[in-house]
Amino acid sequence: MRLWSLHPSMLDRAALVACWREGLLAQRVLEGGTRGYTRHPQLERFRACGDPLDAIGHYLRALQSEAVHRGYSFDGSKVLRPDAAAPGIPVTTGQLAFELLHLRAKVAVRDAVWLPRLPEAARAAPSFAEVEGPVETWERGVVDP
Repeated sequence: MRLWSLHPSMLDRAALVACWREGLLAQRVLEGGTRGYTRHPQLERFRACGDPLDAIGHYLRALQSEAVHRGYSFDGSKVLRPDAAAPGIPVTTGQLAFELLHLRAKVAVRDAVWLPRLPEAARAAPSFAEVEGPVETWERGVVDP
């Protein structure tokens, strides 16, 4: 599961579609609708919010908005809390830098035309608030870039 901290406008088509699907799965997990993925580390930051379903709802709504902007049809009715306020989930500068490097590597292989559209500096998705710091502790098996 990869719930990107990067702004959805930075994601190539494959990343945006996969993030939408995985975000919907995360929503289902957070509402208690699955037995799998319940301990997935990417969900820690949503669970740390006062209302995890509001947090994931805001996150999904931002993905859906980007998809609509690009002419895709992501079914917004699948978002349980589409009108949730921005949760301001902290995300570190190190995490954003790591994700941008990770996205660059993926895009270089699968969609080289998108590569020049990636900015030099990472921007956080609307659900997140950027703070100084290293790669997040829930990110497994990486070294701070």
